Amino acid sequence: MQQEKLRASDFVGGFGKWEMLSFGVGFLLVITTVFLFAAFVSYLFTGEADYSLLESTADPLNMKMQYKNVCGSWGAIAAFFFLNDLFGLASFIMLPFFVILGLRMMRIFKFTLVRKFICFSFLTIWMSVFLAAFGYLFPFFEGSFVKLGGNHGIHVVKGLTQVLGTPGLLAVLVITAVMFLIYLSAKTVEVIRGMFRMRMFGELRRKVMEKMRKEEEEEEDDEENENEEEVEEPMDERDEEDEKGGENVVIFEGEELKGEEEEKEGEERTATVSPHREQEEEKKEEEKKEEDKKEVARMDVEVKKTEKGTGEIERGGIETPYDPKLDLEHYKYPTLGLLRKSADEGNPQIDMIEQNANKNRIIEVLKTFGVEIKSIKATIGPTITLYEIVPAEGTRISKIRNLEDDIALSLAAEGIRIIAPIPGKGTIGIEVPNKKKCIVSMESIINSRVYQESKMELPCAVGKTISNEVFMFDLAKAPHLLVAGATGQGKSVGLNAIVTSLLYKKHPSELKIVMVDPKKVEFSIYAPIENHFLARLEEEEDCIITDVQKVVKTLNSLCVLMDTRYDLLKKANVRNIKEYNEKFKNRQLNPEHGHEYMPYIVVIVDEFGDLIMTAGKEVELPICRIAQLARAVGIHMIIATQRPQASIISGAIKTNFPTRIAFKVASMMDSRVILDRSGANQLIGKGDMLYLQGGEPVRVQCAFVDTPEVNDICHFIATQQSFLHPMYLPEVADADGGEGGGMGTVDKGHLDPMFADVAKFVVNNQSGSTSMIQRNYSIGYNRAGKIMDQLEKMGVVGPQVGAKPREVLIKDPMTLESLLNTL
Repeated sequence: MQQEKLRASDFVGGFGKWEMLSFGVGFLLVITTVFLFAAFVSYLFTGEADYSLLESTADPLNMKMQYKNVCGSWGAIAAFFFLNDLFGLASFIMLPFFVILGLRMMRIFKFTLVRKFICFSFLTIWMSVFLAAFGYLFPFFEGSFVKLGGNHGIHVVKGLTQVLGTPGLLAVLVITAVMFLIYLSAKTVEVIRGMFRMRMFGELRRKVMEKMRKEEEEEEDDEENENEEEVEEPMDERDEEDEKGGENVVIFEGEELKGEEEEKEGEERTATVSPHREQEEEKKEEEKKEEDKKEVARMDVEVKKTEKGTGEIERGGIETPYDPKLDLEHYKYPTLGLLRKSADEGNPQIDMIEQNANKNRIIEVLKTFGVEIKSIKATIGPTITLYEIVPAEGTRISKIRNLEDDIALSLAAEGIRIIAPIPGKGTIGIEVPNKKKCIVSMESIINSRVYQESKMELPCAVGKTISNEVFMFDLAKAPHLLVAGATGQGKSVGLNAIVTSLLYKKHPSELKIVMVDPKKVEFSIYAPIENHFLARLEEEEDCIITDVQKVVKTLNSLCVLMDTRYDLLKKANVRNIKEYNEKFKNRQLNPEHGHEYMPYIVVIVDEFGDLIMTAGKEVELPICRIAQLARAVGIHMIIATQRPQASIISGAIKTNFPTRIAFKVASMMDSRVILDRSGANQLIGKGDMLYLQGGEPVRVQCAFVDTPEVNDICHFIATQQSFLHPMYLPEVADADGGEGGGMGTVDKGHLDPMFADVAKFVVNNQSGSTSMIQRNYSIGYNRAGKIMDQLEKMGVVGPQVGAKPREVLIKDPMTLESLLNTL
């Protein structure tokens, strides 16, 4: 019986009992509203007779009462109650809100109810008072069976008139109406200003402008000769520190370490007024109008289909571009108030005693080993100070690099790192940890000008560099990220910083996130935003994937989605997701042909090492395939591990994840596994990290975003307008058997229809691989892999050995034919 109930639930679309209840209540509300509307309208024509009956009886539901309302006694009573006892004719305003509420409960349309409730409530109350005031000032309807503003409006008008008089009553109505209009749109303020300027001060302003113009023309001739002799006045110079917004450069002793200053060319300050200025401005306006006309004409040209089957829309005239954000038009981005400011805001205070002491020790150690320097400069960061030295001519760089341990011993500090030379500069850098370290708050990163004005597709703001500049990168160009480091060194905080920077910048229609969390506790905090930003398989209950088998299925589903998106790109004749979405926004792709707007998808896999230990190739193969191909279709991966070992971060992973972040690790060997070089073993921990994307790694202090901050952000987003459910990933058919299912025979009745053709192809070529099948038969990766498993179990090919093509066990077509005949 329980199974039958479940099937019945599936038959009705998988609705829960609460959803069905909501639908029923919403439907009842819509029908009731229609009933009320009919009763109200009928009352306007039959109310005089019904009014006398209702006023004269104590039992309005008496069956002997003959009401003329088209909706009977209930309709007459309801109309009398609303149109007389409550808000009068203003009661009609409530009915559209009841319809909207009903449709929202039925989930036919998506509405934000709070704003509409405020608007309809205010309009109902205000119109009730306005109509009552109208009836009070112009008693044309006195004695009528309909009270214009109802008893509510009459009582409010009497109260306001008694306290403020008639002028005060009118003032209250005008003020509240203006405040409501301002609430609806901020443009109301500009409209009111324009009305005052045009009507009250227009003539006065015109006379003043004419007088000023005449004075300027009179002064022009007197100043013309003086202007020719004027000398250009240079503007005040500005330090580079102000230009960069926070770089702290310290100059030691008489060496004047190098607060570089930029000189700006002076601006000519003349008061010359061109005698033909007005004519020139008019000419420019005419040229601008001509350009606008040409642009409209260009947009009006008919765009025809470029190739059969592309699904492009043939359109004529100006058409409004598609905006994916309109699906959630009332969604509000998280505010800066959800993030906490640190005491120092990431700008360290310069301790000259410490800086001079470190400088003297560095110079002393270098001199001890016979290394002379020309100058030294210190750049102070949140946790690290970079000392840049210029060695004397003839000094070997390798000689300074070999003194790393001696300098660390002299300074009695851990985390000393020598950069010899600094890329792009003729200096050698020595990184020394500060005694007093500053916290880089996420608020200072999100509030920075660099982040706010960023045009990146997937901006990931992770912290600040040694020069106190905000460091961010575009994940869309990365295109995949490997994060590794020892336990407790800031890896989880770094992932939260990346997610936070994406949530602050992207709209839910533009970004979806797939989260894999084997530890079950790292990403659970993001569960409230599942309908906004997360994606999962439709049959799964939780958006945060924790089970290993579900991880494998999800990764395979992403491979299917990747193939589907590539098919759409092919139909649209574009090369990447950016070109595709641009074409879709311009309505050049027809949704009836399968086209749809593609949001970016970021896959975040925490504890990748644990997945490799438990699932091995089942996880690694789809991850590598996504990393190899998915960039063009907007799918990007971030994998993190606290086990930077060669058995976890294999050569295939490193090849496909060119962008890497390394937090502090225990040994040089672990650093080489992550970055292919040493350096991560010399970090000081607590968010100190190296970012590598080709070239030399950049040292960054990771921004700190605490769990309560992430929790506040997620709960803020959860209160915003959302989709009805998370993004559903495509379904994946389970492969027959599997690697863990043994080497038994395949069910001959469930062989793939292409099995025979593929078997002949493999035997004729004496070579076989999943990618070869996929490429030659234009099928998905999962189906190709399933056919390859069947070929192996039927004895056509051997088992997988590394990345090499499989060995073909059947050497001639005749043997294969005999095998196929037995099937």
